[in-house]
Amino acid sequence: MEALKASYGDGSSDSDSESAHSIPTSAPSAVFTPLPPPPISLLDPPSILDLQIGQTTRLRSFPHVDGNYALHVYIPIYISSPSKKELVAFLKKISSREPRLNVVDVDVPLNILCQNDEKLEQVTLGREFHISLGRTVPIRVHQIDSVVSMLRQKLQIQHQYWIDFNKWEVFVNDDHTRSFLSAEVVQGGLVEITKQIEVVNAIYRLHNLPEFYKDPRPHISLAWALGDIAHSLKKIVDEEMKCAVGKSLKKCIFSCKFKSIECKIGKKAYTICKISDGQ
Repeated sequence: MEALKASYGDGSSDSDSESAHSIPTSAPSAVFTPLPPPPISLLDPPSILDLQIGQTTRLRSFPHVDGNYALHVYIPIYISSPSKKELVAFLKKISSREPRLNVVDVDVPLNILCQNDEKLEQVTLGREFHISLGRTVPIRVHQIDSVVSMLRQKLQIQHQYWIDFNKWEVFVNDDHTRSFLSAEVVQGGLVEITKQIEVVNAIYRLHNLPEFYKDPRPHISLAWALGDIAHSLKKIVDEEMKCAVGKSLKKCIFSCKFKSIECKIGKKAYTICKISDGQ
């Protein structure tokens, strides 16, 4: 069991554990030479933004239990450069009216990033997003190999298709502690993603894991706020979308190709299927 724990990380915890280093009681004598001066960059204190990037305050939807590992099955999503400019402009408008929004996963206030378009685009949109194909749930160590094997067996043969994010939507988590500004898939790719969710659900059932929502709504989340502010945030989004009518003939927010399905268990990532560019 200890070997398995070493292989899959430190349980459901996302933080790295550090072992205490022993302090030697004696050391051989040595001739010390003066250290070089520190780099000049250290003389400039980091900005508030630099300190905040990388600090997350994500909360688990289930309590930590030794021997449990968080399971998440998803489609990785990347936003192409041509789409980022319009997204940045829209996020700036929303943030100016709702200052409580933060960047998902990075947990930096969105209005701070809006002061610099380059930073806003890089931090908010220049990373991997996820379309969840199942709930993030705890599994036991003895279930890991079985879950991964079944996912690969059932989802190995996939064809490339386009995913269209057509609609801005606001979602609230199960315990109403957080609200999310999201881009939802309502047309292109919806049929294919729904079928993949059904496969994941079947595998979850075999392992006595809670299934996905009955009416899945595939989406990616770009920003979040504490509490249930769905009503007010949705109103802001709808008003901004009405203002945008006539300014753009685009039928969707952005599109991307389906390329793979990934699975993360604890700290370990598994590729379930991958589509080559030639397919």
